[in-house]
Amino acid sequence: MTNWVRFNRDGVTEFGSLDKENIAIHDGDMFVDATPTGESLPIDVVNLETPCVPGKFIALWNNSRLAAEKQGLEQPEYPLFFLKPSTSYLAPGAVIRKPKDYDGRVIYEAELGIVIGKSVRNVGEVAAADAIFGYTCVNDVTAMQLLNTDPSFPQWARAKGFDTFGAFGPAIVTDADIAVSSIRAELNGRERQNYPVSDLLMQPAEIVAKLSQSMTLDPGDLIACGTGPGALPMKPGATIDVIIDGVGVLSNTYAA
Repeated sequence: MTNWVRFNRDGVTEFGSLDKENIAIHDGDMFVDATPTGESLPIDVVNLETPCVPGKFIALWNNSRLAAEKQGLEQPEYPLFFLKPSTSYLAPGAVIRKPKDYDGRVIYEAELGIVIGKSVRNVGEVAAADAIFGYTCVNDVTAMQLLNTDPSFPQWARAKGFDTFGAFGPAIVTDADIAVSSIRAELNGRERQNYPVSDLLMQPAEIVAKLSQSMTLDPGDLIACGTGPGALPMKPGATIDVIIDGVGVLSNTYAA
């Protein structure tokens, strides 16, 4: 298992593998030919960035059995998804900002993130599983009351695409056994979400295989697997932690 991180040192973005509190710096491409330089440095002397820069950030809706039952929804045959823009990407430890002209609820959504490691298109689940580079923690932030302000067109992209609304990290964990992991959200230290990966209606390999029928998936692309029940509004000043067993802890604060 390797925990890959990206970080900024003296204005330059670098990457490496994290072992407890130290980063072993690598050269090359994280997804193809990462080569250790022999240099390491403590994590507390650098600023972490998002662990990759996805060309596509794909996020699923209605992929939790518990949430679907609570909302009276049926299981979809194909992933129901939207795309989050690159301007929404937010690093661990950074601040989620309320949109300037929006006074409604802003909610957190703790989710498992799949990071693609090789280009795939029109593949089955075996090849899809092989294309998964690793996993990360995702907070799919949503301006909830914007979704249905126009009854003719649900505004998923707008409600979920504001700057800072796509937090993920802190690392991409490879070879993680997530089958028995749980996905949790803690708001100011109080648990608000807790659901197992097994609750996901579509599991990672199936998600990747089906999405590859619609678009080519490339190295670094990120897929958020959808959230379970318990997503609630945040108040300014709150700290929100997304915690996934074997993957890590993503911590951000929320500000007006």
